[in-house]
Amino acid sequence: MCAMSATPKKNLMLFAGRAHPELAEQVAKHLDISITPQQAYDFANGEIFVRFDQSVRGCDAFVLQSHSSPINNWLMEQLIMVDALKRASAKRITAVMPFYPYARQDKKHRGREPISARLVADMFKVAGADRIMTVDLHTAQIQGFFDGPVDHLWAMPLLAGYIRDNYADREIAVVSPDSGRVRLAEKWSEMLGGCPLAFIHKTRDPLKPNQAVANRVVGEIAGRTCIVIDDMIDTGGTIAGTVKAVLADGAADVVIAATHGVLSAPASERLAESGVREVVVTNTLPIPDEKRFPQLTELSIAPLIARAIHEVFDDGSVTSLFNGNV
Repeated sequence: MCAMSATPKKNLMLFAGRAHPELAEQVAKHLDISITPQQAYDFANGEIFVRFDQSVRGCDAFVLQSHSSPINNWLMEQLIMVDALKRASAKRITAVMPFYPYARQDKKHRGREPISARLVADMFKVAGADRIMTVDLHTAQIQGFFDGPVDHLWAMPLLAGYIRDNYADREIAVVSPDSGRVRLAEKWSEMLGGCPLAFIHKTRDPLKPNQAVANRVVGEIAGRTCIVIDDMIDTGGTIAGTVKAVLADGAADVVIAATHGVLSAPASERLAESGVREVVVTNTLPIPDEKRFPQLTELSIAPLIARAIHEVFDDGSVTSLFNGNV
């Protein structure tokens, strides 16, 4: 006999960085597994150390990390975890990043600028990641930066479902904060029964990050509850300006729906004082108590991530989670 046969065995293991333990626990609960125990700590000089407490040889590893502030620390920690798994002979490694770091640096606006989103993809490939799973990329072309499969999940069904359940009795209009997200607004409109669309014409100075000026509303929104949609809220300047613009144009009420609540200062204050009725985000990023404000509603993205992990592990279809529309 010149060969040995064995029964193929697959073993899913979930690993979690220290950035967002609550989300990791929720995902583990939906998968009905435990997070793999590990040692993770910082040395006095800021270097990060990670070691897993049990064998990972031959496993299908999913490494979950949310990239909140301090983003560079959590990015480095996830890279080190991926490297440790590769060197410990994990069979397949999926880097699960609910919020893709450096996603806004996806192209050169001027000469001598980096494309940092591509650099992040390259680092994960070199570290040993076989695939990436993420939620609502800032721009879809980032999927092409990684030389391997990318599972791009949408939070829109979750957010739109919440809006539909809580504002069904109102006349709604979907508002894009700029012309670049009109296609996304069209999909929102379809999910909400074909409601009217509008967008904000705005200008942005490339020399001044996080700053934009809302000039005027394009579309009919008078007397309607406006659902302002975006992929993330960072400092809140753009979206707070959008709220004020649509209210000034005759909107009856404004609700914001965004996937990633970055909420860098002074976003919480701006939104709380903008006149918005409700701000709905998912928990792709941790939101500490000091960033919360009365109008904030947080939805859990954990069931979606858990279902996607299960589909990947079972060699199923992630696209089927979105009725083939991703």
